[in-house]
Amino acid sequence: MIWYSSPQEQILRELNADLNMGLAEKDANERLKTYGYNKLNEKPPRSFLRRFLDQLKDVMVIILMIAAAISLGVSIYNVTLGDEPPEWIEPIVIMVIVLVNGILGVVQESKAEAALNALKNMSAPSARVLRDGVLKTIKSTELVPGDIVDIESGDMVPADCRLISSASLRCDESALTGESVPTEKDGGATVSEISSLGDRLNMVYAGCAVSYGHARAVVVETGMNTEMGKIATMLENEGEGQTPLQVKLAQMGKTLGILAVGICGLIFVVGLFSEMQMMEMFMVAISLAVAAIPEGLPAIVTIVLAIGVQRLVAKNAIIRRLPAVETLGSASVICSDKTGTLTQNRMTLVRVYNGKNTISLEDSIPESAIALIRLATLCTDGSVRIEDGVPKHIGDPTETAIVAAALKYGIFKEELVVEHPRVGEIPFDSERKLMTTINMIENQNVVIVKGAPDILFGRCIWDDEENRKSAEQANGDMGRDALRVLAVGYKTIDSLPMDLPPDELESGLTFGGLVGMIDPPRPEVINAIDECDSAGIRTVMITGDHIITASAIAKELGILNDESEAISGNQLAEMSDEELFENIRHYRVYARVTPSDKIRIVKAWQQAGETVAMTGDGVNDAPALKAADIGCAMGITGTDVAKGAADMTLTDDNFATIVTAVREGRGIYDNIRKAVHFLLSCNLGEIITVFLSMLIWKESPLMPIQLLWVNLVTDSLPAIALGMEPVEYDVMSRRPRSKSENIFSNGLGIRVSLQGTLIGLLTLAAYFIGSRVMIPQGAEPDLALGESMAFATLALSQLIHAFNVRSNHSLFKIGFHTNKYMLGAFAASFLLMASVLFFPPLQDIFKVDQMSQTQWGIIAALSISPLFIVEIVKGIRHLIIKNK
Repeated sequence: MIWYSSPQEQILRELNADLNMGLAEKDANERLKTYGYNKLNEKPPRSFLRRFLDQLKDVMVIILMIAAAISLGVSIYNVTLGDEPPEWIEPIVIMVIVLVNGILGVVQESKAEAALNALKNMSAPSARVLRDGVLKTIKSTELVPGDIVDIESGDMVPADCRLISSASLRCDESALTGESVPTEKDGGATVSEISSLGDRLNMVYAGCAVSYGHARAVVVETGMNTEMGKIATMLENEGEGQTPLQVKLAQMGKTLGILAVGICGLIFVVGLFSEMQMMEMFMVAISLAVAAIPEGLPAIVTIVLAIGVQRLVAKNAIIRRLPAVETLGSASVICSDKTGTLTQNRMTLVRVYNGKNTISLEDSIPESAIALIRLATLCTDGSVRIEDGVPKHIGDPTETAIVAAALKYGIFKEELVVEHPRVGEIPFDSERKLMTTINMIENQNVVIVKGAPDILFGRCIWDDEENRKSAEQANGDMGRDALRVLAVGYKTIDSLPMDLPPDELESGLTFGGLVGMIDPPRPEVINAIDECDSAGIRTVMITGDHIITASAIAKELGILNDESEAISGNQLAEMSDEELFENIRHYRVYARVTPSDKIRIVKAWQQAGETVAMTGDGVNDAPALKAADIGCAMGITGTDVAKGAADMTLTDDNFATIVTAVREGRGIYDNIRKAVHFLLSCNLGEIITVFLSMLIWKESPLMPIQLLWVNLVTDSLPAIALGMEPVEYDVMSRRPRSKSENIFSNGLGIRVSLQGTLIGLLTLAAYFIGSRVMIPQGAEPDLALGESMAFATLALSQLIHAFNVRSNHSLFKIGFHTNKYMLGAFAASFLLMASVLFFPPLQDIFKVDQMSQTQWGIIAALSISPLFIVEIVKGIRHLIIKNK
């Protein structure tokens, strides 16, 4: 049965409900067994161990554990030979990396049950229900369909209910619908079957607050069948999904794993054909395979992301899942909620009509406009308090907007009501659509009436028809600009009547004017949207508000250019998923939408290959926040449910902070690419060195322990320092990268290959010079000297190469000293390497020969060559781009 469109009598029969007696306790208990408790389902939380083990499923982590096992095998083999000390550092470091990765992942990872717990906490703890003819208070979890409940101002609605009777009832449904103004409810309203959630005036929903009035209603849905429960179901069913970075790193991990195995096998076969000892060749191949895998990469990525998280905290954005910080950098579409995200979530008086002119409320306004605001303020129940310098609005938002406007012009309501005390009143009524107060002004009883213009116009006495037409024109103009308009009228009466009859008091009025208010855009959002446009990011508004209001705000913000780019929830419901996908790029504004509509929109964009960021603050936003590639919740106005479902929370509720986060996200992705660039080019250099030497001389130019040491010392610290590079100045002038874009795109794969080959050839040259050139004529090759020179050249050239990777721009342009962490990493790695090269006990362990000044000069020349060669290439590339 459709509860909101069916007649009351039919609903009561369907539920077997009795308006006078309510349910019998016995019947209620039977229904409780049938329908279950009125609460949301709870998933059993995953244990810490389960979450930790889930972290170990990552491809790169699996490769790390294999690398640790191989490295352990190398160490055990060295022990069995007895001629080399055991090398436990590598497997220990790898396992520490795995452990740290797992713990960090568990700590930062979002908990899916957080959103459900927040939803559960929004439920009303108790309810007033009619049972056996007696009105009693019971736990809201014990409510069942068919119960008759009473609700009043200040209550949380305990379940989804159909109104039976109501008096001036208003409910704050912003958490479900996104509307910033409480919805007027009417138990006698007739509602169409195709009405959206916000238009079902005869229904109240679980978890929403009653802001005014009182009502009696019959419970129609409880627990997971309520609208709040449906959102909880969507949250349960919506998987976490992988971020683009996780997908790319997983793909790269698989590729590197296959390559490592291939390299290991190929070099082992080459060694066998070269008649080298099988075990010796096996250990060289295994060592090279371990070196080929950048085992520090997952830890470096985690550290880079963690650093990005800390940067964003300082810029008012809190990240709950580490990979999400990078995802925002790849965002190509931002689907934003209107209320509280693009707007201030506070009704503000922006325009008045004083009977002659429409006046915008700027710094100075005429006395006639101030007099109108003063009258309207006397006819309000809302108030605005200043607490710690911040205005706090209490009461109906339309009324507090009037009071706040008065405060802006030095009119304090507290002083005003003392000066002109209220001696009578007729509260607002949804049937009359008017509110009336009687105030003593200059010793006269002045009746002030405030309400819907179309009603109040008919209660006024007009001097001539032109004045009325002018007022109606002003009302129409404000309405077309999406303003919420109230009319104000007044008259003087001789004496205060005993019974305050509305028909008599609210007629024969003098027209005072019109006040127009709106939930205005945040002032900084326009610039933020412009910056998004220049960065190739499309902003889309998704709201539960009316299409006229949404379109007006969207035009003001620069989101909407043409009315045809806006679509309502009813129109969207008539479109199939295929039709929505085909037209997704046409629409910029979606109005009067439901939570499931929001998910459809997000998924249509994702199907179109876009990386979608979704912002929002209400319960109604939570499923879409979770479905998006990255969900951004508002920290101040956002509900706990929205924060629990989101990946990122904006602590200042500022849409402009998203642009800052996009910039940081793009910088983080750049830095991860730099780390990958550095690690893989260095590892490739090691592979080329050993492979070519095996082909040419049937010798390995590096010992297993030397390979592992270079891999451990010269790779990790500079790679971490690359992850701390400042964001480059031109990062926001690029288009968003595609989801399908490979991590090696835009020439990175070519640079890795060429620069890795360069390092390999320079190392091979050092080995050749040491083993075959710098020896007496006719002597046997000095393999020990060649290995020592190759070892030193490989390590030092990699440290120098780290400076090349800092930017695609010239190092002389960005400056050597702009990344102090790189200077520190270079110094630390250089000292560690120097200790092996010059400290005799370590020289013996690593089989390093003493080298002459000439030999060190050759090593220095070869090691610094990559810096000059890459700078020359960068200069040529810059000239080519400039000429284009």
